[in-house]
Amino acid sequence: MTDSPPAHESESVARGRETVACLEHVTKIFEKTPAVDDLNLEIYEGEFFSLLGPSGCGKTTSLRMLGGFEEPTSGRILLGGRDVTYQAPYHRDVNTVFQSYALFPHLDVFENVAFGLRRQRLNKAEIARRVGSLLEIVDLPSYEKRRASQLSGGQQQRVALARALVNEPKLLLLDEPMSALDAKLRRQMQIELKRIQTQVGITFLYVTHDQEEAMTMSDRLAVMRNGKIEGIGSPRDVYDSPSTEFVATFLGASNLLTGEITNTEGPFATITLTNASTLSVPRERVPAMSGSKTVKVGVRPEKISIGASSASPPPGHNQLRGRVRVSTFTGVGNQYLVDTASGVEVTVYAQNIGQELAPRSGENVTLTWPVEHTFAVRPMRGGDDIDELQSEGE
Repeated sequence: MTDSPPAHESESVARGRETVACLEHVTKIFEKTPAVDDLNLEIYEGEFFSLLGPSGCGKTTSLRMLGGFEEPTSGRILLGGRDVTYQAPYHRDVNTVFQSYALFPHLDVFENVAFGLRRQRLNKAEIARRVGSLLEIVDLPSYEKRRASQLSGGQQQRVALARALVNEPKLLLLDEPMSALDAKLRRQMQIELKRIQTQVGITFLYVTHDQEEAMTMSDRLAVMRNGKIEGIGSPRDVYDSPSTEFVATFLGASNLLTGEITNTEGPFATITLTNASTLSVPRERVPAMSGSKTVKVGVRPEKISIGASSASPPPGHNQLRGRVRVSTFTGVGNQYLVDTASGVEVTVYAQNIGQELAPRSGENVTLTWPVEHTFAVRPMRGGDDIDELQSEGE
């Protein structure tokens, strides 16, 4: 069993790659309240890394400290191995794309992108080459003479991105740059932004509260809560093996059932639910516990198969029985809300492949899923882990 939360770091991500940015025990306190609390984080060369979490979790404050717009209360910030904790933004090899894009309204697209190069006093030919190359990459090759007011929101974002990239920074910081775009354009820009990052090869640190954005674009992501990282790793790792109840519920939908750890012998732990039925969980997906053995057993809705009540589970599968309360057709599939014998409502997403009749409301059904798709996390009460609350009361 592992400590919670585990760092779902992929060795292949870090192997042989330079650490571009590093936060070491960084804390930022505003009016006696920690916005960032003893944060440790490494971001590697060439990766698209996202900080994900709800408003007030500390993600934007972390980005601002990396950019030099805020000073930490304690801890160190390293860029390329160099301590820049108290250096001004213009002394760091970092650029930032803000929510507002901050384009110069009196300048055309070419001059907006060329602004930083002119400050470096590069010759005209080099400026023209680099600006032209970036406008090609962001798919705006014929927009050089247009003003910002003549551009759509997506086009303004691309210009802001080109302006930030033209100086070839070691690290690009993006603070929710798609928050002003409509949903359809946001989805288009997710694909475009990842394409651009892959093409230029510059390390991106992206801050967002949108799970879809982070999952779609990131090589790795960190889920933050109350100034701390609760889960970190590849999107697949963090989604399939959430480290805490908060991560399980914030990143996608999860079915969580309360139970007690009753056996940890062998490769699978046994969790006994409140109605005495049992579920198996891979031991590496069960948190280390001290004191209470109460956990939340989780499974994602799309991992579950729904069938007739008389069906027997295949070998290596968990099983729950229940009754369909709601059956909804969504086009691409069916969504079910199933009342189980343990008293917990379970959500099931079933793909529409046209092979079987969908169960209807009121039907008794059997829910099955592979044991390896099951995880367990420590339950939370009032925003804190049970074990933490118990230790505070001792």
